[in-house]
Amino acid sequence: MKIIILGAGQVGSSAAHDLSRSAANEVTVVDMQPDVLRELQDRLDIRTVVGHAAYPEVLDRAGASDADIVVALTDSDETNMIACQVAYTLFHTPIKVARVRSQEYLRYPKLFTQEALPVDVLISPEQLVTDYIQRLIEQPEALQVLDFADGRVQLVAVRAVRGGPLVGQELCELRQHMPGVEARVAAIFRRGSAILPEGSTVIEANDEVFFIAARKNIRAVTSELRNLDKPVKRVIIAGGGNIGLRLAESIEGKYQVKLIDCNPETTRRLSELLGKSIVLLGDAADEELLLEENIENTDVFCALTNDEEANILSAMLAKRLGARKVMSLINRPAYVDLVQSEAIDIAVSPQQATIGSLLTHVRRGDVAAVHSLRRGAAEAIEAVAHGDNKTSKVVGRAVEDLKLPPGTTIGAIVRGEDVIIAHHDTLIESDDHVILFLADKRHIPDVEHLFQVGVTFF
Repeated sequence: MKIIILGAGQVGSSAAHDLSRSAANEVTVVDMQPDVLRELQDRLDIRTVVGHAAYPEVLDRAGASDADIVVALTDSDETNMIACQVAYTLFHTPIKVARVRSQEYLRYPKLFTQEALPVDVLISPEQLVTDYIQRLIEQPEALQVLDFADGRVQLVAVRAVRGGPLVGQELCELRQHMPGVEARVAAIFRRGSAILPEGSTVIEANDEVFFIAARKNIRAVTSELRNLDKPVKRVIIAGGGNIGLRLAESIEGKYQVKLIDCNPETTRRLSELLGKSIVLLGDAADEELLLEENIENTDVFCALTNDEEANILSAMLAKRLGARKVMSLINRPAYVDLVQSEAIDIAVSPQQATIGSLLTHVRRGDVAAVHSLRRGAAEAIEAVAHGDNKTSKVVGRAVEDLKLPPGTTIGAIVRGEDVIIAHHDTLIESDDHVILFLADKRHIPDVEHLFQVGVTFF
């Protein structure tokens, strides 16, 4: 696939890194900063073009005339939207993706039609991150919560804790523990290495267990791996930017929310916009302020400012002062592994949240959802099966007969409104949504090839 990425910022660089890994992709990155492009080109097998992302001449030099997809990820909403317009009008680019952050645009969907601004896919990193954090608040024991099939199925990562009923037991006992609940353990990460789960696999304390189940059964499965935490009641948000505000707006009806920001003008605006949240002026890394606001009784502390060092420090402080669970927004991938430990429970990476949404539209075959896992090392895919047993390599076949690459497991199948946890003899039908877990991203092309239909299907 020929891909043009406009903007070499954090999200654009992450996208280039992920997409250029596949030999089948030809990636060109456009940016106005030559030094940034040089650094990127030194690390990745990509082309680069210096220039303004929305200028027709620049897009032409980047190869827009025969590009399959243009991904506009600059810091300017306006540049991204105009670039899509130019790609559509002058170069007839089939797929146009734009990052649009401002709610002033997003609240008018009619703007993004072929007759107006021809953007095929809108990506709003702030909204994606907000939704992700909200799911983590709803599931306080989870390290990662990912939605599939419009939320009917979830893939959840949980750290096994000594005392959980299944810890020290073989996986095959899960069914005996919960006879009425269907679930599948997709992968286990032990001391950083992936273990392909089998019935005889013994769960150990501190294992990072990825399991898949219908949304209604998630809590029941989690209780087998660790004691359930008390439901979340009190949330403190540090930072009143786009993400902090969106999160407060979405959860203030369910929880007691306090939002801290150090800018007087921002706090005034937030207090007008938020009806139920308490807005505080101050520094989230101020020990006295946190103690005054009863940090020791706080269930979740979210550090969501634009300064990742400040986020790390305030989250660590909140944890030391007694907050039950702390999350920190971190942009640099190198920092994520460093800080996600006992000091900080969850490091949230906007790049990883955004890249999944983007990859959904780049994968070959019919892919409904892509989620990046384990800081980008693994991936979960929702692929749609098409065709029949003659034109498809999966339709009409049992799970055990599929030629899946190493480290790949089928967790669940969504058929209409039904969620079917996959067993070895489960037959795949046309239009099934098949949810796969890949412990090694290098095998993604093999999975894509598996779900592509033969030419006779058309």
